[in-house]
Amino acid sequence: MTGFAVERLGGEALLLRLGERIDIALNRRVHALAAAIAAQRPPWLLDVVPGYASLALFVAADAGGGAVDPLLHAERWLRARLGGARPIASVGVMDDTELRAGDDGEAVEIPVLYGGPHGPDLADVAAHAGLSPEDTVAAHAAAEYRVAMLGFAPGFPYLLGLDPRLAMPRMDTPRTRIPAGSVAIGGAQTGVYPRESPGGWRIVGSTPLRLFDPARSPPSLLTPGQRVRFVPVEDGTEPTLAADAGASTADAPQRMHSPAALPDHDQAPAATLEVLAPGLATTVQGAARNGYRHLGVAGAGALDAYSHAVANLLVGNASGAAALEIALAGPRLRFTHPVRIALCGAAIDAEADGHAIPGWRPVLLPAGCMLSLGPCRSGARAYLAVAGDLAVEPVLGSASTDLRGGFGGLHGRALARGDVLGIAAAPVPDVPRPRIARWWIDGTPDVGADLPARIRLLPGHDATAPADAVFGGRWRVAAASNRQGLRLQGDTLALAETRERVSEPVAPGTVQLPPDGHPIVLLADAQTHGGYPRIGHAIRADWPRLAQLRPGDALGFLPCTADEAHAAACAQRQRLNRIALAIQARRSADG
Repeated sequence: MTGFAVERLGGEALLLRLGERIDIALNRRVHALAAAIAAQRPPWLLDVVPGYASLALFVAADAGGGAVDPLLHAERWLRARLGGARPIASVGVMDDTELRAGDDGEAVEIPVLYGGPHGPDLADVAAHAGLSPEDTVAAHAAAEYRVAMLGFAPGFPYLLGLDPRLAMPRMDTPRTRIPAGSVAIGGAQTGVYPRESPGGWRIVGSTPLRLFDPARSPPSLLTPGQRVRFVPVEDGTEPTLAADAGASTADAPQRMHSPAALPDHDQAPAATLEVLAPGLATTVQGAARNGYRHLGVAGAGALDAYSHAVANLLVGNASGAAALEIALAGPRLRFTHPVRIALCGAAIDAEADGHAIPGWRPVLLPAGCMLSLGPCRSGARAYLAVAGDLAVEPVLGSASTDLRGGFGGLHGRALARGDVLGIAAAPVPDVPRPRIARWWIDGTPDVGADLPARIRLLPGHDATAPADAVFGGRWRVAAASNRQGLRLQGDTLALAETRERVSEPVAPGTVQLPPDGHPIVLLADAQTHGGYPRIGHAIRADWPRLAQLRPGDALGFLPCTADEAHAAACAQRQRLNRIALAIQARRSADG
């Protein structure tokens, strides 16, 4: 029999914990349990994300019809599946016969060019192991590995099974650039970097294979639970790969939900948006990218989804349509055709052909109009929606830009001078000058500017000392904050228990506590797994407030229960629904 404890990962997922150690046998049970649950395909399941000794079940926000806490709905399903009436917080049990999936199938073979310019650290690893470089290569290639999990970056495999002699600490000073395809050793694990990135693992070789390609199906060469072997090759060898190498041998959990309806961009766009100056950091963002966290792919999407939705509703788009997210200082844009726009979120200086453009209302702009967006006066992120939707092709079910993965939006990056974005057709009247609606939407209380911000926090897995220390502290947002997370400066927190933690799934809103004692609040672009202690989780209803905090802004945390978090989420959805109805009525009245 196999036992596991169930806990909440904020309001986003259930975390099933089978242990708290890195062990191949335990990890195989994690993947078998993941496959057993995924095979049931419960309608509320967005994704199954394995870790070393745990797995997260990400739950749709509308699970249970919205009237019931989505995680409670999922907990009831699990309780029924386990066949008992015990509280879900206790240990669940599944029969071993249900947990044997994933042991069949051939191992994926990855060709590797070892040493020389391909493996600059091979000699150091060999010296540390007391082996010759040739014997080090032989030992690395002799082992059969298991993909414990995918994280750090899309498609990055954490592989268990390394010969203990080859284990070597990470570099004291990480490299700022590790080439894509680098095969490396970090501690007792080995892995492959899917794309160029910083890193501190020891590089022993490289592979010509592309581990992650968002245009491929499936996008990741490897999936959690797969068996892997490295095959030494010489320079000039043409890589070969079994036809099914990219598929899971264990029928590993895939995306449970089909992507939401997306606009048809097959036809030529009716208008274009020209980027004359890009601003500080302007990206295309839409709805979150669900169903790929098990491959190391973050959700991305608008950080302030509330302001993003209102901006789209004001111009007649679906609430999750692609729009521009503008961080701190905006771009200068030219529209070739008449357009209807709306600016929501942060209060931002905006001018169109000499006319000041206010936020939170629809505005008609004439053909050839230049829109200049300056600094955000309060708040950190403004959202520019254009009627008809930006003509950006969805990648993995979403048009949102994944900056860490380098895909989605416009070539996976922020806007640059000279970029041109198409705008899908929309019925917009031509006007001789900007026409500003006389009515507007009030963004409060969801996007308030009062400081210090009060962020409601659900309990985390790890306790501080004292237990309520997180609620008495005061912090300011550090300059190093970005779309991955808010780094906080101020009071230092201590843990009640200072043991080593095993990396496990995390989610947007997770509050981590690194060794320096300063909390980090994870946001939409954060990694899918983390090893820092989790001391809390910011509720979803407060994510728009987090998104609008600027470097230097003050914030504190307030305790919150699961019932209170669900009530806050329902109230926010109701406000958004009322806004949608009010906008529709106003547009009908205006003709």
